Amino acid sequence: MKMNRKGSRKNNGVYFLLPIILFFSIIGFVVFSVAQKISEEMSKSATQNLSESLDLIKCTIESILKNEAEFQAMIAHEIAISENPEKYIQTYEKNQTMVKLSIILSGKEEGVSHTGEKFSEEGLEFFPGRTINGMPVSRSYLNYMGTWAYTIKCPVIKEDQEIASLYIEYVYDTLDKSLPSGFYNQQAALYIMDAESERFVLKPKGMGKRSAGHINLEDFYRANDIVDEGLRAEVAKCLENGDDILFYHDIRDVDALNYMWSVNEGTLYLIGYVPVEAIQQEGKTVNQNILIVVLSMLAAFFLCCTFYYFSQRQQNKLRKEQEAEREIYNKQLAEALRAAQVASNSKTMFLSNMSHDIRTPMNAVLGFASLLSMDAENPVKVREYTKKIMASGQHLLSLINDILDISKIESGKVVLSFEPFTLNSLISSVDAIIQPMAKAKRQVFHVEVTGVKHEYLIGDETRINQILINLLSNAVKYTQEGGDIWFRMIGLKQRSSQYEHIRIEVEDNGFGMTQEYLKTIFDAFTRAENSTTNKVQGTGLGMAITKNIVELMGGTIEVFSELNKGSLFRVELELRVPEEQLDKQFWKDSGITRILSVSSEKDVCQTVQELMSELGVQVDTASSIEDASRLMQNNGNTGNKYQVLLLDYSMFEAETQTIKEWRKSIPEIPFLFLTGHDAEGIEDALQIENTGILTKPFFASAFKEKILEMQRSLQGERQEEPVKSNILEGLHLLAAEDNEINAEILEEILKIEGVSCEIVENGRLALERFENAAEGEFDAVLMDVQMPVMNGYDATKAIRTLMRKDAAEIPIIAMTANAFAEDEKAALDAGMNAHIPKPIDIDMLRKIISQYTKRKEQKHEKNPNQEV
Repeated sequence: MKMNRKGSRKNNGVYFLLPIILFFSIIGFVVFSVAQKISEEMSKSATQNLSESLDLIKCTIESILKNEAEFQAMIAHEIAISENPEKYIQTYEKNQTMVKLSIILSGKEEGVSHTGEKFSEEGLEFFPGRTINGMPVSRSYLNYMGTWAYTIKCPVIKEDQEIASLYIEYVYDTLDKSLPSGFYNQQAALYIMDAESERFVLKPKGMGKRSAGHINLEDFYRANDIVDEGLRAEVAKCLENGDDILFYHDIRDVDALNYMWSVNEGTLYLIGYVPVEAIQQEGKTVNQNILIVVLSMLAAFFLCCTFYYFSQRQQNKLRKEQEAEREIYNKQLAEALRAAQVASNSKTMFLSNMSHDIRTPMNAVLGFASLLSMDAENPVKVREYTKKIMASGQHLLSLINDILDISKIESGKVVLSFEPFTLNSLISSVDAIIQPMAKAKRQVFHVEVTGVKHEYLIGDETRINQILINLLSNAVKYTQEGGDIWFRMIGLKQRSSQYEHIRIEVEDNGFGMTQEYLKTIFDAFTRAENSTTNKVQGTGLGMAITKNIVELMGGTIEVFSELNKGSLFRVELELRVPEEQLDKQFWKDSGITRILSVSSEKDVCQTVQELMSELGVQVDTASSIEDASRLMQNNGNTGNKYQVLLLDYSMFEAETQTIKEWRKSIPEIPFLFLTGHDAEGIEDALQIENTGILTKPFFASAFKEKILEMQRSLQGERQEEPVKSNILEGLHLLAAEDNEINAEILEEILKIEGVSCEIVENGRLALERFENAAEGEFDAVLMDVQMPVMNGYDATKAIRTLMRKDAAEIPIIAMTANAFAEDEKAALDAGMNAHIPKPIDIDMLRKIISQYTKRKEQKHEKNPNQEV
């Protein structure tokens, strides 16, 4: 029985293989038949392929010639607007394609070249109809370097009159870089011929067997035994008419397809040949590839059979390996379970900490609220209790925001918003927040900016601001009273000209951290715990949030610390540089082309030079009053005076009398004093006429704003509007709010501002009330989002579609506890004008309502004929 079974299996295998072998035999026959047909078709299309290849080379050369002509026209336009065309040529920096730039003024026979030598048109032959992009092009010639070249002549037009002619010499060698290094496996020959002189001016790399520049068309005929007079006559006719020609002729006993291809309407010609064997090579290659495919398929078939045989032997082995892997997988699951338990314990600890941290401000809120009810008749205590309730509420809100931030980061919902911003605005906003915090603890806050080459950058300013506030506020919290905090922004070597490489350092001499805690500082829900820092409250999420944002921006963050000696946080980011930097035209229009910076700090002077040089403003520097006096005197004698003086305020304190004498001698030049944020006695310097203050670190945008401010001051303009005691008084608003307590708070806040408000319970009632109201009855609508019956989004969309004049114009402002960026976007998409998150910030509410009601008033002022 066993023998019969084995024999049966063998017979089944034979019966299985026979149809497969027959199938592959049929496929092989079909493949070879198709290969033969493909070979014939490819031979027929070879000539067409050659024509297309020549057309591609022709278009490449014509595009290069056209670009050269257009660039030359652009230079001619720049010359036309220059004050001295000849000087412009002599100072122009030529590029790699231009060998010689020359100009001849109208009415003159000679001009000058960029090298300073005299130039004339003598020796250049321009023929009618021989042009590039409408500009005359000369006959090809050998230049002083022994290289074939040509010259394009371009008129210089100023106020519709030709004031000169611009000549630029180009060499044919520059075309070589843009041409192929050979085609048809470098078996084809290609030359470029000047049609007028019939001289071969270029042999592209890897093509031809003789050096171009030493043969002409007649040499080509002779070298390749082209003696047929009829064929020569046909070629000559094509050259005369600027036509293309293809003809078969043996080249060195090899059957070849010859070509002469017109370029730039017959100005140049592509001349060469391709062996017929090379043309047919593609067909042979295809057949060879098909044969390889067939053989590969057969080999694959036999390999599959072999694999099937060995796979049976490997099944037991694989089964054992799978069992081993299963054991490893079980171990990994056990380790994952332990890790989950550790994470659960960490979150339990976090919840314990959060319970303490949240209850602390909540206890303050409830406690002071109770005291408030008891001391309601005492205004002093009422104000004190209210202030403390507000502070505790803000602290509670910051704890909640941290938790929401880390949740968004962990879920991958954080999206960066890349917008242009200035380092000046970034540092100013950070300084405005940190400086008061540091002063409250009698700490010294140092701000330093060095080596930054670009002030305008592209990035998420809000998130960068969040990184800085997290690091700096921690430095303030964990530094003792009277300590020092340093905020440094350092420009590093750029890896790419399109990106500014910036290092941010935040350093303090505070409590420091242990080496053990440094290992987990960037983990969520961790805080340093010791007797000194236990009084500082927080979620333990600040560093985790900071690290995640930095890495989301493609940056790195490091921390160095030593207990009781302080900490150093170092962040490195690469921020994109906008294509357009600061407006150079402003400085030119203001007549500011040269300034003097006087400071004993080299970094300050270097920063001024780097930032202003890109704006076309020359900066001279002096490290002392004596050096500055000498520079001012020397430049005054040459008539090249400074338009602005930047003076370190420490110089004024030391040399007050000298600076006052400068003011008497040059009263028209603005003096700007560079000071720190905590400079004292600055009022004395401002007593001098035409002076101003510029806060360190120096930024070009802040410098520009200060110049504009001083210019307006000199012209007697007043930028500040009189402050109104109550800018919202008299407004009548419609509000949709379903929570009675929130509605009561909103009504009382608006009443204090002199605003009357009508409150409804849901979006449906808000829609109906607005629809039935008289036109212009409400100045704005305050809309909650999550409400019963109809939510705020649907209500807003319905109001916008009403057939009334004010439906599309009335400001609708979202007031909701949905505080994420996607919530703000949803509000704007629904047709709302602005988004205010809860809890309500009174200042923000006042600002937003004022902003949009003013816009409404301005719109009505522009349309005085509008019906009321």
